[in-house]
Amino acid sequence: MKVDFDSAELTPVLWHKLYKTWSLFKQYIDQTFKNYGLTSEQYGVLLSIAYLGEPARITDIARYLERSPNSVSMIVDRMVKVGLVKRARDRTDRRVVYVSKTSKAEATLKPAGWAGIESVQKILSPMSYQDRLVFLDLLATLRYEILRQLNPEADITKLKRDELGQLNNTKKWLNEYGRAPTT
Repeated sequence: MKVDFDSAELTPVLWHKLYKTWSLFKQYIDQTFKNYGLTSEQYGVLLSIAYLGEPARITDIARYLERSPNSVSMIVDRMVKVGLVKRARDRTDRRVVYVSKTSKAEATLKPAGWAGIESVQKILSPMSYQDRLVFLDLLATLRYEILRQLNPEADITKLKRDELGQLNNTKKWLNEYGRAPTT
């Protein structure tokens, strides 16, 4: 059933749909990672450390996750308590904090990554490959506009160029952490 909205009605309807979809997605992915003793935030920190290389600075993890350093620091505090990461301060600049994965985290990261990708694959299964590419473009358009609104001086063209350069790192990471082993 399709409902037509006039221009004034469409924006709040889109906002509501986006918010509810994000909330449901977060619940669903948290449920997936819970099976591995992780929250989605903890998985994100582990993923970023694997992507950035060890040891990773909290500020770099925060930038990678597009979170504040304070929120990442709080997540890392909880991860230290459960033995997923170790933190160390820089010897020359005590303000800089480095984070490394423990063997417990390393043992969890690959199977959790495979499960996460499988879960997202299930969610995306009603969409064709072409629809997924269009969806990816739409998400990128929204993301860049949000970044532009948050920081009008941001060089979006440079950001797009940098992100294209990161695709090779993403493919490398997927080969190590993101693909289930083939039989």
